[in-house]
Amino acid sequence: MTVSQQHKIGSGFNGRTTAAEVLAGIDLDGKLAIVTGGYSGIGLETTRALAAAGARVVVPARRPAVAAEALAGIEGVETAALDLGDLEGVRAFADGFLASDRGIDLVINSAGVMACPETRVGPGWEAQFATNHLGHFALLNRLWPALRPGARVVAVSSYGHHRSPIRWDDPDFTSGDYDKWEAYGQAKTANVLFAVRLDALARAHGVRAFAVHPGGILTPLQRHLSREEMVERGWYAEDGTVLVDFKSPEQGAATQVWAATSPRLDGLGGLYLEDCEVAEPAEAGAPSGVRDYAVDPEQAARLWDLSARLTGVDAFRGVGA
Repeated sequence: MTVSQQHKIGSGFNGRTTAAEVLAGIDLDGKLAIVTGGYSGIGLETTRALAAAGARVVVPARRPAVAAEALAGIEGVETAALDLGDLEGVRAFADGFLASDRGIDLVINSAGVMACPETRVGPGWEAQFATNHLGHFALLNRLWPALRPGARVVAVSSYGHHRSPIRWDDPDFTSGDYDKWEAYGQAKTANVLFAVRLDALARAHGVRAFAVHPGGILTPLQRHLSREEMVERGWYAEDGTVLVDFKSPEQGAATQVWAATSPRLDGLGGLYLEDCEVAEPAEAGAPSGVRDYAVDPEQAARLWDLSARLTGVDAFRGVGA
């Protein structure tokens, strides 16, 4: 997929559509979804909407007890332990799921961190790249044997991908120039490139992949930002008044739910979506659209190969696309 294929398709929805509205008339009975981060923010609303439409939803969680409490009362949901920053934990979750001998119809990679202080995980990886991208990369590759034909995989990216392409010379910021927003931008670009390459590799097996920008939403994702920083960014006034017309969590969950379930996307894949629609190529300075480097198939293949080397897992080794 290339940026030239990024064009609206007339979804009939918009940025204020909710996840429940996207799913109106869609029956997910008998479908199984895995939603990382599915117990907080837009992940929780994604889980709630999918379960209400009849899906069985598995929510891997770094804090299983917190997840169980947040999801209490929602029928058709189960939780399991998973820390995306721990590759052995990823292996353990995937092995446990595969042992249940169940198929997967939807995977939504909704978990993530944003603009955290410089943090290292695993063998010294920068935490945002590792958690938002590498952990999900390893998880999907380990779960691959369970994905059914017709399955969809959704990588939750962000407009933040405009902040940085992949830093091929130093993705882990080892040179001492760490910038939390550039690191976030790189991780979000990685999410888009992951979807582009996965779609190219998996479409022959009947599996398609998309990346999405959910929009601006006030959720626990902002936990690493001080009130002063959010005032400086123009989100809040000094007195705490919200200055930006943020989406609600229900609206924020809509695009990833649309990506995972909409019949309008049948036959498509490898695309970046926003506001329940295929995004257009980004124009200079515009607060929307997708950057060309994020949907470049050559960069997507290069990132896939790098990620496979770093994580030691690649379900498509030897498969050309």
